[in-house]
Amino acid sequence: MSPSFDEKTIQLCVNTIKGLAMDGVEKAQSGHPGTPMGLSSIAFELFARTMRHDPKDPKWIARDRFVLSAGHASMLIYSMLHLSGYDLPMSELQRFRQWESKTPGHPEAHMTPGVETTTGPLGQGVGNVVGMALGLKLKAARFPGVFDGARVFGICSDGDVMEGVAAEASSIAGHLGLSNIVLFYDDNKITIEGETDLAFSEDVGKRYEAYGWFVQRIDGHDHAAIRGAIDKALAQKERPSFIVARTHIAHGAPNAHDTSEAHGAPLGKDEIAATKKAMGFDPDKHFHVPAEVYALFQARAAELEKDHAAWSEHFAAWCDANPEAADALDAFEARDVPADLYAQLQKAIPEKDDATRNTSNVIQQKVAELVPSLIGGSADLAPSTKTLIKKSGSVKQGAFDGRNLHFGIREHGMGSVCNGMALTGGIVPYGATFLIFSDYMRPSVRLSALCELQCLWIFTHDSIFLGEDGPTHQPIEQLASLRLIPNLAVVRPADGLETAAAWAIALGRKHGPTAFSLTRQKVPTVPRDAGFDPADVLKGAYVAQEASGGKPDLVIVATGSEVQLAVGARAKLEAAGKKVRVVSALSLEVFAEQDEAYKKRVLPPGVRRVSIEAGRTDPWRGVVGESGLCIGIDRFGASAPDKVLGEKFGLTTDAVTAKISAWLG
Repeated sequence: MSPSFDEKTIQLCVNTIKGLAMDGVEKAQSGHPGTPMGLSSIAFELFARTMRHDPKDPKWIARDRFVLSAGHASMLIYSMLHLSGYDLPMSELQRFRQWESKTPGHPEAHMTPGVETTTGPLGQGVGNVVGMALGLKLKAARFPGVFDGARVFGICSDGDVMEGVAAEASSIAGHLGLSNIVLFYDDNKITIEGETDLAFSEDVGKRYEAYGWFVQRIDGHDHAAIRGAIDKALAQKERPSFIVARTHIAHGAPNAHDTSEAHGAPLGKDEIAATKKAMGFDPDKHFHVPAEVYALFQARAAELEKDHAAWSEHFAAWCDANPEAADALDAFEARDVPADLYAQLQKAIPEKDDATRNTSNVIQQKVAELVPSLIGGSADLAPSTKTLIKKSGSVKQGAFDGRNLHFGIREHGMGSVCNGMALTGGIVPYGATFLIFSDYMRPSVRLSALCELQCLWIFTHDSIFLGEDGPTHQPIEQLASLRLIPNLAVVRPADGLETAAAWAIALGRKHGPTAFSLTRQKVPTVPRDAGFDPADVLKGAYVAQEASGGKPDLVIVATGSEVQLAVGARAKLEAAGKKVRVVSALSLEVFAEQDEAYKKRVLPPGVRRVSIEAGRTDPWRGVVGESGLCIGIDRFGASAPDKVLGEKFGLTTDAVTAKISAWLG
């Protein structure tokens, strides 16, 4: 039975969506009711008539994706998912914004069936839309006949289009001609402080035309106009589509209509009652869904189930006709890596000493050979970050079979687009820039951790030792700042072996991102003890050099390029009669995951500790203790050659040895 799309039933559905939004926010006594009410007609047309999805299989690989970039309007997506038949019962809508509910204040990936990404920080969802659309294009180029026709639909707000990250990502989408995007702009002209003209007067549609998008303007409450705009958008073959929908916040509310107060606070019982009366609803019924509304969405779900079944039949035939490609697709979607990956990467380590950015690129070529899911690029810094996949071409408009992306000087956009690619499934994206510019993309890095995405953030030029570019480019606080992000592993390798381990760690972390911290300057191979087990490097921290006699009275913990200082200081201190162990800490986060017995073996309790890292020292107190010595940098850098900087900042073997000796007394 086909859904009944008569005008009366459509309006009943729209009013039901409004009612659920009002009731959810009122019961929680917090939230944003006005925007879901203003978007109810658009959401209805997308979910009830347009999108190809299957509520019984939210992870169907060829589904259309929907992103509510205006994540504050979360009751809209929860209402649509419930009505559409996803595993989101009414009881969860009634628990909006409550502890461990499936309906958090802003949509969160992995928490609610049908929610594709975590949104709320404005603009990020737009970048995710672009990343998902790019991801689908990349997969369609690799597996023709599987992902063809999959589209990404999104809704963004005034706040989204004000944010720079949305502008960066949208510019990329226009440049690449991502024609599988249909993005609605909720032009309701209201923000928290009042009307948007307080701070915002540009013509957003013209801006998107300049980006290379196909732009339409409609009344966002006119269903015929919405359907017509969607049809025209879907007919586009070379441009993404941007639909400027003039809407009214709290549409249908007698007093809250077009008011900023309706943006972020409950409407109140009286206003809700008045609104329901105006819609022909019983004001005493809460979270009410008329039978006709459920019937329409159930009929739509049945149609979608048939569409999915037809695709599945086609896919089965495709697999039969292309068995090798089918196996490759399975491996791609699973982001498979060889069981002996680390061993293979060790064989790829170059013999000569080099900067870890250069060593990483050599190892990356082997990774690219072994892991087809690896796709990424840099923010116009590939010659410096050394992150090109040499045997692959560049991704361009109409040519998505390459693996090298060019994000331009758009770090924040790069981050949100990479997150969207990862959310598409199968792709292990990487984004590269200088460590100092991780600040430009920190919100996207944080969201990759919150969304549990396997994104690789490759940051080079990771200390004052980048030299003459000076303090504007020399990271001081960035490593400490990144380590504060939950579920983000920071890897700072000291040499080739640790760089191979860093890649192995990153490719093994299927539910979290990894940030690489790589040097510009050459570093020597760490002289490890005989009998050292390379597998210990994968544990995040390990004993690189044991104290003479095997029982240390001092442990020096260092990372990256400063491990060589620890090694040099150990030699001098041992010559002076001290018993010194050197611990190389590739990743403090990975080390923290090890069992207590291992951690105590590496850092024995009661033994004095020193840390060395060319960055802020305070965070190392958690490693060395209050009585320990932290050697690093707690001021901005300076412009000079790297060797001069080492002398001036006390980061030479002699200077470090002198500091430790004075501290030991």
